[in-house]
Amino acid sequence: MSIAEQIYEIAKPLPESLALEALHFIEYLSSKNADRAEMFDLTRAREIVMQHVWDNQDDEVWNSVKKL
Repeated sequence: MSIAEQIYEIAKPLPESLALEALHFIEYLSSKNADRAEMFDLTRAREIVMQHVWDNQDDEVWNSVKKL
């Protein structure tokens, strides 16, 4: 049985108000996951665009600085 099917089986007997609350929570998790994926895409795009700025002779001094 898939996770989605397990969620469905557990949610079936819930009263309408609790089922709606569960639905809202699942929608929140889905939105949060989409935001995380978008942030990853934006971070990757920034790295690609800035690569020429970060990788040059004048910038080498910063390579030894500890990252957070």
